[in-house]
Amino acid sequence: MYKYEGLVVHQSHDDEGIIEIVDKEGVRALHFGSHARQSSMLLAEPDRLHSLYARAMMAGLMFHDTPREILMIGLGGGTIAKFMLHQFADCRLKVVEFRGSVLKVARSHFGLPFDPRLKIKIGCGAQHVHQASQVQSEQHDLIVIDAYDHDGMAPEVSSETFFDNCRTLLTKNGLLVINLWGTDKDMFQQVVWNLGRMFDRRMLFLPVRNRGNVIGFAFGEAMAKPGVKQLIDKAKQLEQLYQLEFPTYLLDLKRHNPNVFNRIIKS
Repeated sequence: MYKYEGLVVHQSHDDEGIIEIVDKEGVRALHFGSHARQSSMLLAEPDRLHSLYARAMMAGLMFHDTPREILMIGLGGGTIAKFMLHQFADCRLKVVEFRGSVLKVARSHFGLPFDPRLKIKIGCGAQHVHQASQVQSEQHDLIVIDAYDHDGMAPEVSSETFFDNCRTLLTKNGLLVINLWGTDKDMFQQVVWNLGRMFDRRMLFLPVRNRGNVIGFAFGEAMAKPGVKQLIDKAKQLEQLYQLEFPTYLLDLKRHNPNVFNRIIKS
């Protein structure tokens, strides 16, 4: 069966709706009943990041290049989790995914490994950070939020309370990275407002070229401010290391954050 201009290699349903996996021109994509790709993977190079938004989320490595204790809200096809495991031998990942069926296809069709460094919890991400923040603070130096369903971003992971709990869980020199959908103006503005209040406007936003995604970066209160030359050099190093477009990301961060760039970077 063909759908979304590609070959459907898997189709199933759970209580949240449809799950489809489609292969097209060497790329495997996860869909939730609509044309929008939730995750994508190069079949010939499954450990590389293919999706433009997932690649852009890695721009945070310019500010925090050795993540150790990572919390991810939203698994999708598991491509970001795979990248982290592949590139950072000393990292430990805690992933909270709402749908058990999504975890199953991440394992069966996207090659998400069974790895002792990877722990996956099926449940609500907002509920997890609330409960975890009541027990212990500063548990994670990197928090990655990529929580979408077929309707868009889940509202439970965009509230002021949610980001307050995330701030509690984040180390003082840690980084929060969130994938936002820029074309949903009301939701986007609400998230920006909530995130800004909780992180005292220590934020940068990176619109993904040729996509509707905007990647948000929120910085812990004690994260060191890098200099511009330091960042330029770091971007070039990371580009060579990971084959991702870090110099372009740095250029776009400076271009799209003219009023707050100097709050994060030393001039």
